Amino acid sequence: MRLRITLLLLWLALTLVASFAVWRVSVREGLARIEAQGASDLRLASDRLVAALLQFREVAVLAADHPDVVALAQSFTQEGRAGGAWRDEAVSLTLQRLADHAGARDIWLIAPDGAVLAGPVDAPVQVAISGALARAAQGATGSDHFVDPMSGLRLFTFAAPVFAPEGRVIAIVRLQVRADDIEAEGRGNPVPVWFTDADGVVFLTNRSDLVLSTQSMDVPDPRAYPAGTTGAGTPWVRRGFAGRELLSGEGSLAGPGLEVTRALPVIGMTGHGLALADPVLRSARLVALSTAAGFLALGAVLLALWERRRTLALANVVLEARVAARTAELSAANEELQRTQTELVQAGKLSALGQMSAGISHELNQPLMAISSYAENAELLLERGRFQEAGETLGRIGGMAHRMGRIIRNLRAFARQESEPATRVGLAAVVESALEMLEARIARADVRVIWQRPDFPAIVMGGEVRLSQVVLNLLANALDAMEGAPTRQLSIAITRAGDLIRLTVADTGPGIADPSRIFDPFYSTKEIGSAEGLGLGLSISYGLVQGFGGSLRSENAPSGGAVFIVDLLEAPQREGAP
Repeated sequence: MRLRITLLLLWLALTLVASFAVWRVSVREGLARIEAQGASDLRLASDRLVAALLQFREVAVLAADHPDVVALAQSFTQEGRAGGAWRDEAVSLTLQRLADHAGARDIWLIAPDGAVLAGPVDAPVQVAISGALARAAQGATGSDHFVDPMSGLRLFTFAAPVFAPEGRVIAIVRLQVRADDIEAEGRGNPVPVWFTDADGVVFLTNRSDLVLSTQSMDVPDPRAYPAGTTGAGTPWVRRGFAGRELLSGEGSLAGPGLEVTRALPVIGMTGHGLALADPVLRSARLVALSTAAGFLALGAVLLALWERRRTLALANVVLEARVAARTAELSAANEELQRTQTELVQAGKLSALGQMSAGISHELNQPLMAISSYAENAELLLERGRFQEAGETLGRIGGMAHRMGRIIRNLRAFARQESEPATRVGLAAVVESALEMLEARIARADVRVIWQRPDFPAIVMGGEVRLSQVVLNLLANALDAMEGAPTRQLSIAITRAGDLIRLTVADTGPGIADPSRIFDPFYSTKEIGSAEGLGLGLSISYGLVQGFGGSLRSENAPSGGAVFIVDLLEAPQREGAP
């Protein structure tokens, strides 16, 4: 539990760190993107403003070159004020048409001493030569901006000199344009843009609430901004954020946003733009939240997989315990099965011995009677001094004793239990031993045996006792099958079959009714109630042959009768054998 809580806390910390890192990168990239966009918007707005103002300046210059304007200025210069009233209505109308065509408020023609020679009807007779007018009086174009104290309008003034043919300044053309007319084109821009003069006052902007506002609490130049015309200092707040400086204020500058600036020396102002950062911050928060959700989801998946693995590990431990218990049970059952098989094999041997008991007793009884008779004859021959004949009789007694010993030896070998692994066994010797034990039964049943010892050493891998039981069982079953048959012939052959040694046992009985079941336990073709067996002989033989690594199968011969085929592994040659 403590490990799980520790891992959970570490994963939560990793989630927070990753989310913060993703948020910071997203904010930085987003701010850089909107800064570039804001700079582009400010550049377009600045270029548009400068182009518009320069256009009005050119209109003033063109008006100064108009022939009527030059002629009126020359007349005033030549005749002076003594010449009478110089306000010319025709020139005033021409200038007004130029103003209307250019989109200016009005155009005046002013003498170097301030007398108004042409202009709107409400124009004063005399004006002060200052600012832009003073610059024009010196032979250069001038510009100025101010707030009209009477109307409260923000105005731009452009002044251009009127030259006499000899190059002397003889008059001044003054063009005035309202700031509202210049701002109109940029009011649809989504980015707040404003232009401040040297006093820091917002003189031009695309947001009405920023007009004549200032970031400074200092009093602007009263000549340009009469008392009461400028707004109070705006509480703009600048604060560091993700390595950048964000600006927040009121109204259109509520922000937060990135301020971009651009100097405009041609018109004597500085352009400002505010790239709003709210979309970037919202996007960064969304990305951070998505990252956190992704990490939490991944953590949930990993936790689920860990829990599943832990559950599987516990289940595996339980399963291994069950498998171990089941394996122990199967091992015990297998050992019990092996013991049962061994007992069945031994029971089969004893059953076979019981069936052979009559023949064996005959085989032993006959030599015993012969030995008794030969012994009496030898005694008589010795009494009569016929030593040579007595020796021959004693030799016959020895032969009979050897025959009895061989029969008893075969029986003892067949009856003993064998548990050793497979070894080298001579298959031909096993067949001959089985034939010798069944000799009396074969003779009694009048069965013809066709057997010829193979011309090669048929050495196979097996157990001598167990292999003897298999061969004896096959021969005994063949004898049983041929009881009552008109022809009784038992054929035995040992041949090679590739890398195997093959033993074939064929009889002339009725054959096998169901070859697929012949090796099933307790399956027997003998009559029910017969004391000839339990139907386990062939099943046991099948298992014994498989234990040697061989195979046992049966089939019906085309000419009649049954054929049993035993394939056994040939034993490898001993080292050093030829």
